[in-house]
Formats: sequence, C-alpha cells, structure tokens
Amino acid sequence: MLGVEAQKPPKGKWTTAPFDPRFPNQNQTRNCYQNFLGETWGAGRKSPDYHRCVKAMNRRGKSAQPCEYYFREYRSLCPISWVQRWNQQIQDGTFAGKI
Repeated sequence: MLGVEAQKPPKGKWTTAPFDPRFPNQNQTRNCYQNFLGETWGAGRKSPDYHRCVKAMNRRGKSAQPCEYYFREYRSLCPISWVQRWNQQIQDGTFAGKI
C-alpha cells in the first residue's frame, strides 16, 4: 500500500482512540483490526478502515489525507508487532483479509 516513510507517525500531538460504542468491552482486538482493515458488518455493508480508504482514494486519484484518522486509530489500538506482521503479509500477498 504505502511506503515506509508514509506509514511513519506524523509529527504533532497524538491522542488515544475515542470510545467506539460498537466495541464497549475492554478487549479492543476487534476494534484494532476494524481500523486496520475493516470487515463486513450487517447486510454486506463495509465499514470504514485505513487500507480500504487508501485504496479507494488512490483509485480516484485523490490524496489519502482523509484516511489519516483510521491510521491514527489503529496505530493507537494495535500492538506494533501485529501491524508489522500484517503489513509484511500484505506485501507478500499472504494476508488473510480482503483489501
């Protein structure tokens, strides 16, 4: 998707992810994955997420700047080892999720 430089955190103040009523429990694993990739909710409706947002913006020839919100969300919620492994799997073409 994006190069290493584009995935570095932007300079400035970072805050933790705000409360999401879809994930009311302490375990935020699904929230992490949701913001990293996204999944199908309900009747085939796709939820917003970082990688799908970037893909859609690139396809339209627009800046991926609006996707930064999801980037900050998953970087705040996910362990860095998970993100690194998922990004490597995406590059290798072995990632189990559909982007």
